[in-house]
Amino acid sequence: MTLLELFVIAVGLSMDAFAVSVCKGLSVSRVRPAHALTCGGYFGLFQGMMPLIGWLLGVRFQSIIVSIDHWIAFVLLGLIGINMIRESREDEEECLDCSFSFRAMLPLAVATSIDALAVGVTFAFLQVKILPAVVFIGVTTFVLSTMGTWVGGVFGTRFKNKAEFAGGAILVLMGGKILLEHLGILG
Repeated sequence: MTLLELFVIAVGLSMDAFAVSVCKGLSVSRVRPAHALTCGGYFGLFQGMMPLIGWLLGVRFQSIIVSIDHWIAFVLLGLIGINMIRESREDEEECLDCSFSFRAMLPLAVATSIDALAVGVTFAFLQVKILPAVVFIGVTTFVLSTMGTWVGGVFGTRFKNKAEFAGGAILVLMGGKILLEHLGILG
């Protein structure tokens, strides 16, 4: 996997966290640096940890499913991406309180990083160097989530759905690329 491909996946995975960070920025009357760093820290940490956990699970079962690994990557990335696109089309507003406490942030960090767990499973089949990959994903998410909190404080929800849609489309396209490369259609 190239650095560009990893960057595209990292940005795609970060879009849920970015969207929630925008909402968290909206939930306070004035965004402070601590708010932005809290969102970035929680989301970046969990987006980095979950692919590592998924990779560990994938490596453990790799020998059993190596003949269909490309299909697994295609289906997982496709389903995650389609779900993100579907969620971007929903008009209902997410209701987030203005708390940045552990109790408020932990469930958000876990919920926005579940898709990263599935991506980590696919990394086991793609022979990805996992430590640089998870650090890269975590740092990318940290930066985008920190920025998202500020964006929420300034611009509001105008970009939330577009960010989720873009992230979903990226993951669907990456899943298709993996499948087409394995089938020999892309070189």
